[in-house]
Amino acid sequence: MTIARATSKGFRLHIGLFGRRNVGKSSLLNAITRQQVSIVSEVAGTTTDPVEKPMELMPIGPVLFVDTAGIDDIGSLGAQRIEKTRQVIARSDVGVLVTEAGMWGEFEETLLTELRSREIPTLIVQNKSDLQKSNLEHLLRFEKENLPYISLVATTGQGVNSLREKLRELAPAESTESPVVLRDLVGPGETAVLVMPIDREAPKGRIKQLQVQSIRDLLDGDASCVVVKDGGLKNVLNNLKTPPKIVVTDAQVFQRVAEDTPQTVPLTAFSILFSRLKGDLVTQVRAAVSIDSLQPGDRVLIAESCTHHPVEEDIGRVKIPKWLQQRVGGPLKFTTVQGRDFPSDLSPYKLVIHCGACMWNRKEMMARIQECERQGVPISNYGIVIAYSLGILERALRPFPEALAAYKEEKSVQGLLPRSLPPIPEERECAVAN
Repeated sequence: MTIARATSKGFRLHIGLFGRRNVGKSSLLNAITRQQVSIVSEVAGTTTDPVEKPMELMPIGPVLFVDTAGIDDIGSLGAQRIEKTRQVIARSDVGVLVTEAGMWGEFEETLLTELRSREIPTLIVQNKSDLQKSNLEHLLRFEKENLPYISLVATTGQGVNSLREKLRELAPAESTESPVVLRDLVGPGETAVLVMPIDREAPKGRIKQLQVQSIRDLLDGDASCVVVKDGGLKNVLNNLKTPPKIVVTDAQVFQRVAEDTPQTVPLTAFSILFSRLKGDLVTQVRAAVSIDSLQPGDRVLIAESCTHHPVEEDIGRVKIPKWLQQRVGGPLKFTTVQGRDFPSDLSPYKLVIHCGACMWNRKEMMARIQECERQGVPISNYGIVIAYSLGILERALRPFPEALAAYKEEKSVQGLLPRSLPPIPEERECAVAN
């Protein structure tokens, strides 16, 4: 089994570099990383797509710098580049707004307003300070509004060490803490059983990121885990002298695992854990109840954060649609998007169903949830939707009292009674849900 040693992007502090074309964003990234990561040219608009560079920035730890295209790009192609830049804003934990010394205008105000509206800590970097002095009026404004700023020369490295210190000050406190996936549910010396069917969509010799991260989290908490395919769960439970603290399963085999796991043993899914870690579990649980309000012909958006080649019986394209239509009692219209493709207008959809976002940081997943809330469209999660469709969501939420209470309250408000589907045949070698 091959497990990547590098920190996943989803657990790195995302630092976005923003500004006009040719203000030195790429030179700044190269200076910070001490590498020629981005192409530097005097020609405006050299950077077209976002350029990512992971590194260790002490004492913060693992970070991901993202260099973006200029916000003042023009033409139809420029508009597409600007949209990609806005997508980077949505996933940034810290923003670096790069200007030339003495420059401040409409583009900078637009960027600052958007960063502030998303409550992203922002550092203003006045680059090329060797060529032009800073505007005193601008500096007074920054100080009055408590906007951190610094002047430097990216091409020579002058002031870059001070920039690193400023970034350390702006980094959210939780960025230096290890994210908790599972170890708050499984204490030191206790055991979790992880049910992980073989995923045909994953490269040979590897397991999924959310499963890797769960294993590492248990080890960090001095807990132990037993990893098993769904067909071997009964034997594992029979062989353990002490019942496990929890069983965590891939959502696609939820039904079989629920049948094989005693009611006295807590049970949940990896994707529900990641709804809690990367998103908003309470909000996504409440959204699942809206499934029983769907009518034949309604449109449903299914969103995957990563890209993969769909296989037969794909979870997002085949199985979830099949189960939902079976529950609704008629055909629904499904649209599937991957990666960072996401409709700006969600009004045609009655429900959004998202994967666990194991490769994303929480900022980006929360941006999607907040956009759905702003447009009044409920957004749930693969594992939550599957458990709800199978009538076992209440059991899957028992480890999370707040989410369970929200689920019961939402059902009460909606006046809905629990419904479950007939048993779904299980496949031994199949695509695995997040």
